[in-house]
Amino acid sequence: MDSDELLHAYGRMSVIRRMEERISTLYAQDAIPGFVHTSIGQEACAVGALFHARVDDIITSTHRGHGHVLAKGLEPRRVLAELMGKETGACRGRGGSMHVADPSLGIFGANGIVGAGLPIAVGAAHAQRAKAAGDAVVSFFGDGAVATGAFHEAVNLAALWHLPVVFFCENNGFSEFSRAEDQHPVPIPQRALAYGIDVVQLDGADVEAVADGMRVVLERVRRGEGPILVEASTVRVHGHYEGDQQRYRDAATMAAEVAAADPLTLTRVRLLARGVSEDKLATIEQQALATVDEAEEFARASAEPPAASAHDFVYAPRSVTPEPARPAADRPVVSQSKIIRQALGDALDADPSVFLAGIDVAGGNVFGLTRGLAEAHPGRVLDTPISESAIMGLGVGAAMAGLRPVVELMYLDFLGVCLDQLMNQAAKLRFMTGGAVTVPMVVRTQFGSGRSSGSQHSQSLEAILAHIPGLTVVMPSSGTDAYGLLRSAIEDDNPVVFIEHRLLYEKKSALPDASYRLPLGKAHVVRPGADVTIVAWSRMVTHALDAAETLAAEGIDAEVIDLRTIVPLDRETVLESFARTNRMVIAQEAVTDFGVGAELAAMAVGPGFWSLDAPVVRVGASYSPAPYAPVLERVWEAGAADIVAAAREVMAC
Repeated sequence: MDSDELLHAYGRMSVIRRMEERISTLYAQDAIPGFVHTSIGQEACAVGALFHARVDDIITSTHRGHGHVLAKGLEPRRVLAELMGKETGACRGRGGSMHVADPSLGIFGANGIVGAGLPIAVGAAHAQRAKAAGDAVVSFFGDGAVATGAFHEAVNLAALWHLPVVFFCENNGFSEFSRAEDQHPVPIPQRALAYGIDVVQLDGADVEAVADGMRVVLERVRRGEGPILVEASTVRVHGHYEGDQQRYRDAATMAAEVAAADPLTLTRVRLLARGVSEDKLATIEQQALATVDEAEEFARASAEPPAASAHDFVYAPRSVTPEPARPAADRPVVSQSKIIRQALGDALDADPSVFLAGIDVAGGNVFGLTRGLAEAHPGRVLDTPISESAIMGLGVGAAMAGLRPVVELMYLDFLGVCLDQLMNQAAKLRFMTGGAVTVPMVVRTQFGSGRSSGSQHSQSLEAILAHIPGLTVVMPSSGTDAYGLLRSAIEDDNPVVFIEHRLLYEKKSALPDASYRLPLGKAHVVRPGADVTIVAWSRMVTHALDAAETLAAEGIDAEVIDLRTIVPLDRETVLESFARTNRMVIAQEAVTDFGVGAELAAMAVGPGFWSLDAPVVRVGASYSPAPYAPVLERVWEAGAADIVAAAREVMAC
């Protein structure tokens, strides 16, 4: 750096230092709610890392991210207003200290989950490369994150795909309350070398060293040399969080470390040695203080979010899709697997921002559904390692950066391996950013009992997903519906989990034309009836239709409703049917306890109470894991006979 550049860096660091000190004071005064983690002592990392960054470069950050977002260009007043929970904050008071974001500035968010920003950064880097503009991603994380699976999955995928991302580790020597040497048996540089990527080690107290080192790193990443890990050694002056008494640190040792590695002191001494006057430095320091004073005045004067807006920004606006006519009789009748392949191919043809990614998808996936798509769409059907968190994070980051990813989770049972990226990232980011972010991604997955797949490959887990606000959950029962729902899901601006039933893959139905779309959140009355309403979804719809035929022979006229979409739930269609039949049976493949059926039953005895002429009966699997032995599985799962028995029960009342 020349002296002017170093002086500029000193000014930026001074603003961050004064801001963090003010935040600490305000938090102690209860002017800032929640949790606060300050980065005092780490200012040179943020400013140096982003000194040569472009406006269109993207960053992901950590729970200790105030310095990063300020260094990327977020106004101090909007940062402080956000921390104080004000409507003028960067996220309209929805994010707070741990979740500050502004995608318009390339700030994809600080993150309250350790390591969670790393897979998102990989997705953003994939999108940056797809745009071919030479932009890069810098993903900040602390030394504690290297123990997380997200770190390893993200670095591995980035290395495999040679993505333009810098993994910037601020190593302050402590993972929350524990010393790094007590947490990590292998030094951080060795971890990166194991994935075949270069490591650059920098003095995180020296803003000039960090900026100069990062200039070269960013140039290399932009040239397509693949990801690079930077380890910057730094000092965390305050505790893990504001209020932490730091009993795990020796006070004298800490004071000595802070004195020796204060980035503002080191930079000030260097500027004086270069002939910069005390007066000039004092002016910069006064300007930093004035900036923070103005930010506090602005934040205190700002209004709180209107109480009426508490439920805003959970979902992106969804266009109204009218229910289309069913496909004409002359349309081809083919298997659901082929219809899904056609829907994916048509989506790839229609929109260059769509891409597919997942385990073995380029080769056709485990069921052959994507076979041939990679050859027809080079570079847009991408195999990934067996890294479910990285796959989901890839989808989140790429969607935030403007693409429309369709990522595959091989089995719905594997949801637990990657739940954070769906539950805490995809589902919440629009809300936590006050509507500034959209996450238009689709997660395709499949499930199904009935073929002795055992306890870890047979689970129907839609209730878990339905309980997460921000997600849309779709479960088609036919190939025709799968086409219309999948095309609508890919074009939707919300994260959609699209759950297919593998035992329906070879069931045949009409292949719609490419314009066919079905509305998300709209149920379908597949069989009108007058005596009892049977509500089902996915394969249970076929069982319900079989049951309805048996009941018809007994003089019972059953109406069968296919929910199609679990979230949003079409309460209106269900209640309208219930108002006519006054009896309800709910058929689900999942275990009955605590499931979607319980929500429907609650609806029947709540807003539908005056239609209730008999108890609502739920049909589903027994409350145990799925057995392996066929004889046991048949006892465990529910089918058409169980639905018939339930309908007879409610008709007898």
